[in-house]
Amino acid sequence: MISILLLVIHSGAHAQRRTGPVSDIQMRKSNAGVADYVHYTTVGQLGLTVTNFGIIGEGYNNPDQPSFMYKQYPDNIKEQVEHMSYGGLWIGGIVGDVKRVSTAIVDGVFDYGSEGFEFTDNGDSIYVRSSITTSRYYSPDAVSHQDFITQFHDMGPVVEHTPMNLEVNLQTHAWNYKFAEAFVILDYFIVNKGTEVIKDIYVGLWADAAVGNMNYTSIYENGGGWSWYDNQNGFDQSDFDPMPDDNVPGFPRNIAYQFDADGDNGYSESYVGFSCLGSETVPREYWDTQYNQWPWQAASNMTYPDYFMPVDDNQRYDKMKTSVPKGDPVSYPDLYTEDGYPSQPNSWMILISAGPFGTHPANDDSTAWDFYPGDTLNVVYAVGCGRWATNELKDSPERRELLRANLDWAQKAYNGEDSNGNGVLDGWEDQDGDGELDRYILPSPPPSPRLHIEVDAGKAVLYWDNSPEDFEDPISRKKDFEGYRIYARRKTSGIDKQWTLLGQIDKKNDIGFNSGLDVLRIRDEFGNPSYTVFGPDTFYYKFENTGILNGWPDKNVFSVTSYDTGDPATGLVSLESSTLENRTAVVAGKAPVEPGDEWVTGVYPNPYHAHAAWDGLGVRERMIWFYGLPHKATIRIFTIAGELIKTIDHDADTYNGADIVSLKDLSTSNTVYAGGEHAWDLITDYDQATATGLYLYSIEDKESGKIQTGRFLIIK
Repeated sequence: MISILLLVIHSGAHAQRRTGPVSDIQMRKSNAGVADYVHYTTVGQLGLTVTNFGIIGEGYNNPDQPSFMYKQYPDNIKEQVEHMSYGGLWIGGIVGDVKRVSTAIVDGVFDYGSEGFEFTDNGDSIYVRSSITTSRYYSPDAVSHQDFITQFHDMGPVVEHTPMNLEVNLQTHAWNYKFAEAFVILDYFIVNKGTEVIKDIYVGLWADAAVGNMNYTSIYENGGGWSWYDNQNGFDQSDFDPMPDDNVPGFPRNIAYQFDADGDNGYSESYVGFSCLGSETVPREYWDTQYNQWPWQAASNMTYPDYFMPVDDNQRYDKMKTSVPKGDPVSYPDLYTEDGYPSQPNSWMILISAGPFGTHPANDDSTAWDFYPGDTLNVVYAVGCGRWATNELKDSPERRELLRANLDWAQKAYNGEDSNGNGVLDGWEDQDGDGELDRYILPSPPPSPRLHIEVDAGKAVLYWDNSPEDFEDPISRKKDFEGYRIYARRKTSGIDKQWTLLGQIDKKNDIGFNSGLDVLRIRDEFGNPSYTVFGPDTFYYKFENTGILNGWPDKNVFSVTSYDTGDPATGLVSLESSTLENRTAVVAGKAPVEPGDEWVTGVYPNPYHAHAAWDGLGVRERMIWFYGLPHKATIRIFTIAGELIKTIDHDADTYNGADIVSLKDLSTSNTVYAGGEHAWDLITDYDQATATGLYLYSIEDKESGKIQTGRFLIIK
């Protein structure tokens, strides 16, 4: 059985997508397949959709899912930028004397079975694992904070395509460390499942990059004004040297990148970049990175003749093994940048490729390679982003500094124990003494603790465990835990700060405040250190935050981080775990009424005035709260004439706000509700907005049958 994905889009429809509403575009999975296009990275600031059929990105089809978004948890909405609709794997090689290329996606082709859409899932969805011990996906085999593992192949029936008989095993790696939250690593293991030797393999990524901010011009809205044609590309070949003071030379970064040419009034000041990190199969000195770009679906180009879309396997392979010639900025200053790439904005595609690869050298100097049947070839890419580092509108190395820094960390992560980047394990680099070069080793802060929050009216009580205190740093091999920091969002008035530091405790030593950890230790009635148990977990620390507003969605978010001492011997500064790791939203309010207790219900705000501070702009983005509810209750709302217009079932154990728009985002995140309150969006059971007037309500306790009544006023 062949597992397929059908995208109900044709070449013309994609062109229409670039000028019309995205509602015309739908993704649909075949009933015969298990195509998975709903997984995206969530642990860091880069939200990248990963599929199980060779494509990355989701084409801006789902407003609730990032395609290639950075920052997905922004301090300021100007930073929440999308960078790519679709990207995909290309693999090229020579079988016999014939050039063949298998592609996950090409310009304008979105139907499985068509030439260019050539990889098929292997019948399994994406497997997730995590190295975070508190994660429900925790696995001791995990490489990063969020691994995606999947498999696909090019052997399905595709028109005008001869398979290379390849199976691809993909592992993606993402971290939540502040220095590693802006990139995702794509680790490809390619297996020759055929019977023929494939010569000179090239492995690349094609990308329909498109840098824009949905908060500025949303493609999801009719007339949103999204432009696909205001982007510029470049290829950063500056040198990266992980240890500048040693005698091992560095190597070119070779980052293919794109940016919005004018920055969209400050809303799209971000870079997207792609780079090949290495191969476990072929040493770096035997392969090189190639770069190409062309305008969307432009098989020929009058302005830039060398910048054209390849239309068949011969042209695609030739593109993959050579870089596009640079133009002459001196003779044509209006056409080319100082680096020799087109200076005119357009809807530019990116093709970055590396090779030649194989599993056996085909000649004495290893400039040609053979890929034998049954062998496995490894190639690793990084995709990442970086905000503009300067305010200048013109692209420059200085403005790309943050993109470089983020992808440098990706390279360091891949290098692992190979600290100097020479491709071999020098004796002094073997941290665990096993004689093997271990990849994906980063300096690591202690993990964030397990966090549990109890909510009541006007307050949130934070509890956390002591699991970070025994953490051993993978670089220094020391237990270097130092303390905890308690954060809340957003207690500050400035838009540049997402988190406010509410408190900090640390060990008593010669580092930091020396407050001691006992300051927030839970104590028993005799004042001795104690603990509290919630579910299967035990908690040793407690912090109470009071004075928070009841019912306010997404305005009270808490996190507890851990940080270490740093390591002067290796030059590492103190590192802190990510606030994203146990980030928990809180909607404060009254706890549910216990059975047998006296209870009094109410509504707030009452009277309700339209366009309250927590309301959105739409008619479905309004909200009032019923409070004083039993664990299980039925809320009924009537007009003053006695007409029943709304019935709401409340269950304190399962309530997550999913029934109204204003709380929808919270319903899919880690959010704690008080349990004794329920929100209503002022929409009746007849799907009509309520009008100005006086309304009556009754609340029935499902366990006792008792009923409370009241009234509230709506003013619009």
